[in-house]
This record gives sequence, structure tokens and C-alpha cells, in this order.
Amino acid sequence: MSNTVAELDIRPMSRSALGEGLSRMDRTQKTRLGLGALALVAIALALFFMGQQPDWRVLYTNLGDKDGGAIVAQLTQMNVPYKHSEGGGSIMVPADKVHDTRLRLASLGLPKGTVNGFELMEANRFGMTQFQERLTFQRGLEGELTRSIQSLSSVQTARIHLALPNQNGFFREQQKPSASVLLTLHPGRTLDKAQVAGIVHLVASSVPEMNPKAVSIVDDAGNLLSSTPEGQSQGADTQKLQYTQQIEQMYTRRILDMIEPLVGEGNVKAQVSADVDFSLVESTSELHKPNQSAEAGAVRSQQIVEDGSPAAALPAGVPGATTNQPPTTGTAPINGEAAALGAAGAADKAASTRRQSLINYEVDKTVKVVREASGTVRRLSAAVVVNHRSSTDKGGKETTAAIPPEQLEQMTALVRETIGFNKERGDSVNVVNAVFNVSKAPEEVAVAWWSQPENMELARGLAWPLGMVGMGLLVLLGMVRPGLKLMKAPALPPAEAKLNAMVNDQPERPGLPMPTTSNEATPETRRLADAKRLALENPMAVANIVKGWVNGEAPA
Repeated sequence: MSNTVAELDIRPMSRSALGEGLSRMDRTQKTRLGLGALALVAIALALFFMGQQPDWRVLYTNLGDKDGGAIVAQLTQMNVPYKHSEGGGSIMVPADKVHDTRLRLASLGLPKGTVNGFELMEANRFGMTQFQERLTFQRGLEGELTRSIQSLSSVQTARIHLALPNQNGFFREQQKPSASVLLTLHPGRTLDKAQVAGIVHLVASSVPEMNPKAVSIVDDAGNLLSSTPEGQSQGADTQKLQYTQQIEQMYTRRILDMIEPLVGEGNVKAQVSADVDFSLVESTSELHKPNQSAEAGAVRSQQIVEDGSPAAALPAGVPGATTNQPPTTGTAPINGEAAALGAAGAADKAASTRRQSLINYEVDKTVKVVREASGTVRRLSAAVVVNHRSSTDKGGKETTAAIPPEQLEQMTALVRETIGFNKERGDSVNVVNAVFNVSKAPEEVAVAWWSQPENMELARGLAWPLGMVGMGLLVLLGMVRPGLKLMKAPALPPAEAKLNAMVNDQPERPGLPMPTTSNEATPETRRLADAKRLALENPMAVANIVKGWVNGEAPA
């Protein structure tokens, strides 16, 4: 057998390196390389568009036209990108701005909610029954009242239910309408009695023949805000309790403000109990002074009656012609004393006179009406506990010590002056020094890093991009890289050319000689080493050679 190997003359090809690499690949390899390249391009485009477009989340859904327009206008002012979902039923914003945007819109009172009023009457369709007309009118009236109540600054939302009975002229006693109002107030706001009464009269005045007592107002916590005749006493008791609590909190705050600067914040606890008198007392008294003298008394009326009659004239003088003459005309001198009345002997005449006097004096009378004030404090009881004084020595050890009695007595005096201590009223003040039992805060349980919300959110955000990158790596390593390696394969070395020549010429294959113990390399061992190196460096070429051997074809 001839051991000579014909050497192949490998001439340089005139085609480009890419064309030469593709020529060394069969159809299956070319198809796999093309699909891998297309997959890499698709993954790159998907990652590019994913990085350009934000992750949209729903901000609000099922909004009315009015609220939707107000929210869109506000988002434009805040420079927040947004888009509408299909059909315009919801507004979407980037995922990282959802919570911040909701809080900012809530501070502006958006969305307010769409309430339909009497515009419902404009959509009357042909063939509507009387019941439907009445129901539409009731819904419109409820909507108008809701709009009016929501315009109040303290009311966030409102719902009104009207009970409008059907009036019938055949009934002697008609059922009266009534209303129920559910209010949701803004956080931290309340309604006083005047505002609640205003809402009651607003609703009662809007519905014919509605009594204000038939209107009930309830807040979102289920508390009855409107007062009814049955609940007046309960409302009064609630107000009394609130007034008492306010007084107790006021005195407690005064004590803490006075003692905390002396012992430190958190080292004093105080409680005040107030006994408040809410009874209404009205007293009327009528006072009469004792009888006074006539000069000091006030005359109310005086009546004087005088009655007199002259006595009968009796004959007087010396009987005779002279005394029987008629009396002459009396004369009165201009100056001087008047002459005595009557003739001689008139002094002997006696007259009958009666005098009656009636004097009524005013009687002193004092009417006193006293109305005592309601809500007066009858008694105060204050209990104060002061913590032991703590100190730290040079070694850093903390120790506690009781407060001296002299200082404790001074604190007691301060508390008495602070609450206005009144011994006659029965007030009591008790200041005690004791050690506070401070409970340790429970240790926070460490949450695993993979269970933390921020890490979970980060993982959800990176899952899709990392998955796309992993898929691209699989395509690159499994489909594109082997093809590129074949395209970049160098020309066949001389040993491989000789091996191809041997396959093509089909020479006689002699048996291998026995292994020798010498260190010199024989031509057979060199060819075997070259074949092994070729199999390691270019397994695809070796596979083609073996394939040619099996099929009896010459390798390409």
C-alpha cells in the first residue's frame, strides 16, 4: 500500500468573506442563522420600545364628563402625561406618578362626582308612564338638593333620599313627605348646630308640605346630627358630657404645662375630675319692710272730709224798742282789724263741726327673681403622678431617686393654684411620686429582602426586560453564534487537506504500526495529532468529513 498522500491545491476564492462563510453552510444552518438574526432584531426592537414608553396605570375610572374634563385640565397644568383608555372610560398616567397625582388632585377636591339634577327631565321619551315621570322628577329634585348641600365648605359628598307619597284626594289624612340626608365631611371638619339646622330647613323648604322634623341628617360614621323631639334629651346629655370633658381637659392641660418644665416631658401624668351642676334654678322672693313713721312714709292717697252747721240764734240784750230794731249793714275798715261778726251776744253762739281725714301710705315691697347659671363647677378633684428623678453617674449608669418632700409640696401648691383650689367647695388635690414602668417597644420583625414591597415592585418592573435579555442571549448563543463561527472558520490546514485527499482518492489504508517506546514522533502519530487538533478547533469540518465518509461523497 502506498502511504503517499496527495496534497490539495487550495486556491484563494474570489468571493467575499461573508459569501465564503455562507458557502460552507448547508441549508439548515443558513435557516437557523437567519431565524436567530431576525429574533435578535425583534428582541432589540421590543426592548427599545419598552424603554421609550412608560408603564401606564389607571388613575380614575367611571368618571363623568364634568369630572373628567376638570381632571384632564388639572393634569395639563401639572405637566403630567396622560391618556384615555379605549372608550374613554378611564384616565391613565405613568405608574410612578399614580399615587402622587391622586393626592394632589384630592387636595383640590377632585373628582367631585357627577350629580344629575333637573336635566333628567329633558330626556323624557315618548310613552313614559306617570310613575316614571314622578320617579324622574324625584331623582332630579334629589340631585338639585345634593348639589346645593355639596356647595358647603365642610361637606365633601352628600346623598339625599326623598320619600314623596302619592297624594290622593279621596283620603282625608294625607301622608306627609320625609327626607334622609347622608353627609360625608372633609377630614378634620365638623358642622355646628346652626349649619345642621340650615340643611334641615333647606331640604324642608324645597319639598312642599314637608315638616322640618321629618328631615334626618346622618354623617358617614352613623351619628345623628339633626335633633328630634325624642332625641332632645339625649342630645342635651351629649352636650353636657362634652362640656364636662372640655373642662377636665382644660385643667389637665394647665397642670401639665406647669409641672412638665420642672420634671421633664413624659415624667408627669395628670387627671382632673369635674363635678358640674347643670340644674336650672329660678327663685322669686317678695320682701316687705317694717312700718315706718309718717314723715318717712310715702303717701299714696289722702282724703279729708269736713262737715259743719251754725247754731240757732237766740234773743239777747235788754228787752225794749232799741233791741227790736233790725241789724244795720256791717262795715269793714280798709286798714286795721275787722270788727267782730254778728251783733252783740254773738260770742255766745255755739257751732256744730265734724272733720274726717283718711291717708293711705305706700307699703314697701321688693320682688326678686334669681336664675342661677347652668354648668357651674361644684367640685374639682385632681390626681397627679410624678416620675422619680433620674441621674447618670460618671460611669454611665443611670439611677433613679425620689423627689424630696419639700419639692413635692411645692408642686402640690402649684397644682392648687393652677386649678383654682377652693376648700369651701370641697376641692381635692393629690400629688404622688412614683416610678414609671416603661414597657419596652416590641422588636421589629426583620422582613426578608425578597418580601419587602419595594423589592417586589422592583422585581416586577425588571422581570420583563430581564426575560427579554435572557431570551436574546439564548438566541445568540444557540442559533447565531454557531453560524457566525462557521462563517469565520479559517481555510483548511495542510493536514486536513491531505486527509481530504486521502478520502477522495480512497487509498489503501495500512494498518497502524505497533507503538514504539522511543520519544520520536512518527508520521502516523503526527497525522493523528493533527486530526485530533482539527476535531477540537473545527468540529464542524470534521463532522462534514465524517458525513462524506458515511455517504460516500466527497467533502465540500
